Amino acid sequence: MGKVGIIGVGQSAFVRGYPGSIRELAFEGFRDAVQDAGVSSQDIDASVICSAPEYDKQRSPAGVFAEYLGLVPQPTFYMESLCSSSSMGLRVAYSLVKSGLHDVVAVIGFQKMSEISSAESQERMGRGADIQWESPFGTMMPAYYAMYARAHMEKYGTTPEDLALIRVKAATYGQVNEKAVYRKPVTFEMFSDPESPMSNPVASPLRVGDCCANADGSSCVIVASEERAKTLSQKPVWIMGLGAASTAVNLAGRDLFTGLTVAQEAGDQAYKMAGVTPKDIDVAEVHDCFTIAEMMAYENLGFAQPGEGKELIKSKATYKEGSIPVNVDGGLLSKGHPIGATGGSQLRTIVLQLRGEAGDMQVKDPEVGLVHNIGGVGLYGNVTILGR
Repeated sequence: MGKVGIIGVGQSAFVRGYPGSIRELAFEGFRDAVQDAGVSSQDIDASVICSAPEYDKQRSPAGVFAEYLGLVPQPTFYMESLCSSSSMGLRVAYSLVKSGLHDVVAVIGFQKMSEISSAESQERMGRGADIQWESPFGTMMPAYYAMYARAHMEKYGTTPEDLALIRVKAATYGQVNEKAVYRKPVTFEMFSDPESPMSNPVASPLRVGDCCANADGSSCVIVASEERAKTLSQKPVWIMGLGAASTAVNLAGRDLFTGLTVAQEAGDQAYKMAGVTPKDIDVAEVHDCFTIAEMMAYENLGFAQPGEGKELIKSKATYKEGSIPVNVDGGLLSKGHPIGATGGSQLRTIVLQLRGEAGDMQVKDPEVGLVHNIGGVGLYGNVTILGR
């Protein structure tokens, strides 16, 4: 079979409290993507709807969305892998097209997290861990990543100040991303200022500034077979490599000193499939739900040797003008993290970068981009490599 291309991308603004229904929220990302691709609902052979269902009041949203978006009687599928749902949805869509079953598939990710309280949201996130052996003890997402941060600091001498630099970078680009929920500047000094919310402890060593925010949002990525992509789009972006992995759900079954092994495994698969190495990546989107997550991604993806990720952020190598620009749309730390929509938003950013359409966030002449999307506390890992 031929190549599989991305012909359209879209995303709603990520906001703290979306006033409409989930189907209206999904429409915003879908509308942008079909306009971007220059297609209609009738041109789409199938849809993959992606979210983490425990946040939704609607059971089986795929059928609801397919009807609302004019995607019936075409088949629709529902995909859930926690925070990596829409990246895994892209993998499903790629497979559907590559197999010849369908020619054009829409991957629609969404989450309306404001439908429940912050306390309820944290409780549901905790249930992403093993509900028999781990989450009943009350450990939640910040605490899990705090354990990884402690391990990294113990083994490599990483400091809270190193992590603060990652948030400063995120805010630098979040200010110019009109889709981001958090568009305020963040300075390094805020992390040592007891009057600044950024310095408030959440789960030591992580502070408020080290954590991303919940948000409501949607995203959409439309993929097509090579023949259809060339017919429908003047600037298709090609899916070069896909990697996916999973690991032990309980942290007791892992070595916290190695970072997120699913990222390394998925990255190795994607690099091999694409025929590239980390040095070939011109721009990357990584899953920075916490600052330590971005630090580990630098190392797990081969942008830096283990323990040397802090040197990348200190030297500003991961800024837009650096040798390996990472999260120059603000990342999850500034954009917000509407769980099911996050991977699609990351993919949208890289597609726009490769087309040269990223505006103030544009990296100079990128040819190969990477998306790293993690589900849960490193339970699922997805890495996607795209090329012009």
